Amino acid sequence: MKKIRVSAVSYTNTKPFAYGLRHAGDFLNKIELSYDVPADCATKLIEDKADIGLVPVAALLSVPDYHIISDYCIGAVGPVNSVFVFSNVPVTEIRTLRLDKQSRTSNNLAKVLLKNYWNKTVQFVQDGEADAFVEIGDRTFGKKDKFPFVYDLAEEWIKFTGLPFAFAVWASNKKLSNDFIEEFNNVLKFGIDRREDVVKELEPRADFDLHDYLTNRIDYPLTNEKRQAITKFHELIKAL
Repeated sequence: MKKIRVSAVSYTNTKPFAYGLRHAGDFLNKIELSYDVPADCATKLIEDKADIGLVPVAALLSVPDYHIISDYCIGAVGPVNSVFVFSNVPVTEIRTLRLDKQSRTSNNLAKVLLKNYWNKTVQFVQDGEADAFVEIGDRTFGKKDKFPFVYDLAEEWIKFTGLPFAFAVWASNKKLSNDFIEEFNNVLKFGIDRREDVVKELEPRADFDLHDYLTNRIDYPLTNEKRQAITKFHELIKAL
């Protein structure tokens, strides 16, 4: 039997998924697992170098015939505490914004909010100095107090739309069997249900509450409201 190629993400917020996969028993024999940054995970799915990926939702627009296959995601129903615009000036004064090379969704989320919520036109840059910058994931831990202006993009989206947000979903670029999808979901659920054990395995940080992050900040169920948010987000991206 040909193994299903799975591209996961190697951030702290995905540790519960990794825990489930690590304890998946015979299921591991059915998959070929790799860990990547979100942008590379998306590229693998787009280029058919993976069959399943934990894909930034903005990248779904570039995946032909994608299928969201899991009941779980990387989402938020309040401040997520790891997806930010860090700025030296208030958002009303931002002229240049440096984008994060590791993320498609958060870059697009910043663009959507600047245009539709903050009513601000800025220049986007990939490198060099800028008034503000997008940053995601573990690199943001402990940085909130280091900049005069900090904008949590999940929190700002919720203020803007009244909807939660889904940053990444498990998607395939081809039709998979219902049996495989059910087994995959059960593996993910196993890890989500054991987040207390996941936290115990992590190296504690004095500058960041990992327990709060994994049990309160990241909201894993892919609810109907999060699906609505994905649809709205895609519409706003297309209108940029």
